[in-house]
Amino acid sequence: MRNDNSPPPPEAGSSIDPDRPWFTRRATLVVGVAALAPAALAGWVLTQAFAGTGSDGPSRSTPLSASHSTPSPGQRDAKPGSTPGEGASASASTSPSASQSTTAAAPAPAPAQGPLAGKTVVVDPGHNAGNFAHTDEIDQQVDIGTGRKECDTTGTTTNAGYKEADFTLDVSKRLRTALEAQGAKVVLTHQADRPWGPCITERARIGNEAKADAVVSVHADGVSAGNRGFHVILPAKVKGGAADTAKIVGPSRELGERIAGNFARTTGSAPANYLGSGTGLVVRDDLGGLNLSTQPKVFIECGNMRDAKDAAQLTSPEWRQKAAQGIADGIVGFLGG
Repeated sequence: MRNDNSPPPPEAGSSIDPDRPWFTRRATLVVGVAALAPAALAGWVLTQAFAGTGSDGPSRSTPLSASHSTPSPGQRDAKPGSTPGEGASASASTSPSASQSTTAAAPAPAPAQGPLAGKTVVVDPGHNAGNFAHTDEIDQQVDIGTGRKECDTTGTTTNAGYKEADFTLDVSKRLRTALEAQGAKVVLTHQADRPWGPCITERARIGNEAKADAVVSVHADGVSAGNRGFHVILPAKVKGGAADTAKIVGPSRELGERIAGNFARTTGSAPANYLGSGTGLVVRDDLGGLNLSTQPKVFIECGNMRDAKDAAQLTSPEWRQKAAQGIADGIVGFLGG
């Protein structure tokens, strides 16, 4: 590489003789100047350094390009007190690609926990308070396999006017909460979210289509005063039309027995004194909700709304909570929880 401080080469055809004294004197001068240049430069640097030690502003020895240069990406993002390179690392870690690659996938919903995890229970709140205003609709006849019967009925009331439908929906919701706490999936046939019904045929179908492990229809009786206590209604063995209960008679009885025992223990209520011979269990073949079921199913009449003592219990929220818990305990026992 050519040195910029060396003398230019002689032009082509020049007659200059490099051995002549003129060239020697010129070379000596050049060498002298070259020797003085570093010393002069060093003195200038020292002068600038001492000139910048005052408090009036930044050091003048700082190159202008350094004080006004555009910072690098790392310097731009660096936080006070960070070391070189920290800003660049932070910038890289927050880039879209880095964020996408390091973001953890959303955790899957935790599976249901409890003795009834994986089980489905259908709860059927008997009647519907709206049925009173839709008697024409609920009076329509439907096929229950062994005959024909009303689509639904109004249900009964206490002497003070508390509707069976209000009672059954309240207990059913409490029952749902208790069962869900045990891990079950719970389906209600209705929540008074329709003007009337559903018909008894639809109530049975909901349980069948859900492939329920257990179905319970919640009711309260309406017989004369003095008749007290609860009873559980079990399906009889019937076959006709769409009705065929052969496969559910056995498991339904077990379900009913479990509920009866736990209901009595939790509520303190005695089995009915007017039917069932004190067992709290009754078999019937005229209820479409049982005849048309393909899943283990029972009805429970929690008490007699027309008896003052039973009515006092049925209208008590605290007692209704006990009733729901007793039914839930029976279902848990039946399903092996």
